[in-house]
Amino acid sequence: MINKLKIAVIGATGYTGLELVYLLSKHPRAKIINLCASKNIGKKISMFDKRIKKKLPLISKVKKVDWKNINLVFLSLPNGEAQKLIKKTFFKYPHLKFIDLSADFRIKDKNKYFKTYNIKHKAPNLIKYSLYGLCELNKKKINNYRIIANPGCYPTSIQLPLVPLIKKNFIHKNKITIDSKSGYSGAGKNLHKKFKHKNLFKSTFAYSTKNHRHISEIDQELEIHTKKNVQFTFNPHLLPTFRGILSCIYVSLKKTNKATVLIKELKNYYSKSKFVKILKLNSSLGSGNVLNTNFCEISVCETRIKDRIIILSAIDNLFKGASGQAIQNMNLIYKYPETLGLK
Repeated sequence: MINKLKIAVIGATGYTGLELVYLLSKHPRAKIINLCASKNIGKKISMFDKRIKKKLPLISKVKKVDWKNINLVFLSLPNGEAQKLIKKTFFKYPHLKFIDLSADFRIKDKNKYFKTYNIKHKAPNLIKYSLYGLCELNKKKINNYRIIANPGCYPTSIQLPLVPLIKKNFIHKNKITIDSKSGYSGAGKNLHKKFKHKNLFKSTFAYSTKNHRHISEIDQELEIHTKKNVQFTFNPHLLPTFRGILSCIYVSLKKTNKATVLIKELKNYYSKSKFVKILKLNSSLGSGNVLNTNFCEISVCETRIKDRIIILSAIDNLFKGASGQAIQNMNLIYKYPETLGLK
């Protein structure tokens, strides 16, 4: 166990980067050595997030990093960029470990990665050295890998309730509808380049119902953990709120099951998990409970149709959906208490 981790954050001024820096600045085992960005060189990180009170290094370019003096690199970069940097440093500096908050190492098949992101993978030989880091599902493996692919925010909210129930055949694997709503921070600071919708900050906007980028990630991980080919529809929405995700998952019960059985299984599956809360049957749920926390709250709700159930799952997209989970992964890699710096 390393007493003080020497850390570089690459991409420090985006929404997830700033959230990460804020959390790391309060973590008792973290020492930030480099804060890197492509713009605003020489400026204080506190100019971009007033919550950051600790004196930290000024923003610099990546070329200023002395990799020999770093233990862990967090990468909060646009898709396609982290793989280039990791390719340059992975074998040259074998002591380095990486937590990537982009999608660069989430997809195990380079061809599916290209199909999903329209980017040719620049480091396909390194994919085998990476692990998909949804902490609650891969906890025992995380400290065996040098590259951790931090999961997407929507997929985190979706996999946590679905994996245990599909594994036990409690729900029909081909009758799943997922309706997810996210605060606009999930789209990043270039929101208006991605979405041309009018009145974006005053309305709800549905998009990418057929080919959302996170579908391939959800497909892959559900199959890995359940050993089943799961069929679902996924409809994401942007909300006129800054942060938070609420996923409403519509499922059909197998004939022998009741909603209470689902709750019992979820409670049993996550009995040792620090950040998953299973609520009482038919509990109302919104993202407000989990904002600025690393928790995922799950509620199983009956409907007027006997075998139809709605599962509600709420997380903070910037915290459990990104930067908080990245620090949870860091804690697991270095065998710190899982909740350290996240309470």
